[in-house]
Amino acid sequence: MKLSEKLEFDHEDRQRIYDHVERHGTVDPDEAQREVLPNDRGGFRHHLAILKRNGYLETTADGDLKVAIEEEGEEEFAGEEFTFTVRPARQKDLTGIVGAIRQVAERGTYIVAETVAQELDHQEALLRHNELESRMFFVATVDDEVVGWVHLNAPELEKLHHTAELTVGVVDEYRGRGLGSHLLSRGLEWAGKNGYEKVYQSIPATNDAAVEFLEEHGWETEAVREDHYKIDGEYVDELMMAVEL
Repeated sequence: MKLSEKLEFDHEDRQRIYDHVERHGTVDPDEAQREVLPNDRGGFRHHLAILKRNGYLETTADGDLKVAIEEEGEEEFAGEEFTFTVRPARQKDLTGIVGAIRQVAERGTYIVAETVAQELDHQEALLRHNELESRMFFVATVDDEVVGWVHLNAPELEKLHHTAELTVGVVDEYRGRGLGSHLLSRGLEWAGKNGYEKVYQSIPATNDAAVEFLEEHGWETEAVREDHYKIDGEYVDELMMAVEL
């Protein structure tokens, strides 16, 4: 299922099953059945089979249920000092992603990413696709440790359905090694394949490294909101940057 596709359910119980799985990220089928249709095990199996057939849900290698989001596999890159992998995020990466985002955001110049970390802390699901929003993550890992991420978040409002907000970052130890470029490329490639036409993000004007990085990859500043942030007691402009796909 592409995140740009509208969710349509032809039975209330199917939507209830989907919503339960989507809210929790991954769910044991038996637990989902007890929570959603406790007195109708046969009906649950029937609706689950249809949800899988229609590409809404799928089973993980551990036998749990998760939202079926169209994605591609892992890519491995060999550097001079280490090898890293870029791949779609998994539910078990949630803690690692939050940690990576917080390390990058603690410099005080990545406000949107800091907000993303706060949202993840209050939600069980890493990837989302519901009637309000769609959210996708890719990660860069070294020895299975999350050291970078790219995140895309898209509103389901029809008038904004062609756009997605992006954040990308790499922890200090691995910056300047090409991980950020590979993550950004992977995120934009996925966005294009899923029907998004424009990707944007907002950053403080004082984040010189981020501005330079994005400009090097073809992003442009579309607007400036003066004194939008207050960082360490100082007012800072917000740059609204974007790239068309």
